[in-house]
This record gives sequence, C-alpha cells and structure tokens, in this order.
Amino acid sequence: MQIRRLGEKNRDENLRFRRHLKSHVFVERQFRRAAEEIHAQIDCRQCAECCRVTEVQLAERDVERLARFFRISENAFLEQYTAAGEDGELILRRTAAGCVFLEGNDCTVYEARPGNCERFPHLLRGAGSMVSRMWQFVDRATYCPIVYNWMEAVKDLTNFRR
Repeated sequence: MQIRRLGEKNRDENLRFRRHLKSHVFVERQFRRAAEEIHAQIDCRQCAECCRVTEVQLAERDVERLARFFRISENAFLEQYTAAGEDGELILRRTAAGCVFLEGNDCTVYEARPGNCERFPHLLRGAGSMVSRMWQFVDRATYCPIVYNWMEAVKDLTNFRR
C-alpha cells in the first residue's frame, strides 16, 4: 500500500522524469547497475503485487511450457487458464485475487511461469533500451517496489531536479 501511495504521489514527477530521460543522452550501464542492486535487495516473491494487478500476455511458447507443466493438451490449457485481453490478446485468466496461479504470495507455476512474468518488471530484461521502456515504469512504480526504488535511484544518478 505504501508503494501505491508513494508511486501515485510521484506520478507527475515520474512523467516529467520520463520526458527528461528521453530528451538527454545517458549511459544506460549505470541504470542497469542500479536495477541489479535494487533487484538484489527485494524479494519479489514476498510482494507479488504484480500478480494481483497486471494482466499477463502469453506467447505460444508460454502455452506450450505451461501445458507440459500441467501434463495437459495445449487446447485444454487454453480453455482452462486463458482469456482474451482488451485488445484480443491471449492472457492468463484472472480471479478476484489476481492471476489464476497466485496463492497468497506464491506462484503455483513458478518453474514454468510465462516469459513476461520471468522478466518482470523488465528493468534487467526487456525489448529496447530502458529509456524506451520508461512509459511502462511510471505505472509500475505505483505497485512494484523495485521499479519505484529504481526510479528514485536513477533520478539521483541523472541529477534530475525534482
């Protein structure tokens, strides 16, 4: 709850920061190093807020891996565990508590979790540069302590005026 409050409080600042990063040239190595340090300090499995609030888009290889994990056909997996997202994309089904595979703070398919889950919050692994992915991080800073803390650290690294 505190991350949600802090992230929402900083939303306008984070949007300005996003514009700041996009209008300057920075060596991303320092951003990655900050992300690695923050990732090492926070255990995602203690939080699991991303599993409660986000939709997980699935790739074909995710469906194959999860069907194998459950020892069912891909069609059976699709029928039981997936839904169509707002734009018609294939997503994991959700319950009132979040992802269909979330029990408390535990992912019941952790060993076979989808690639999007494995790479989340996409600071260390993702398509494109960190700066090009900044549009995602403003929202993620409202529920992910890693993203929130990373954004605050990078603001300091870039001498961003708050």
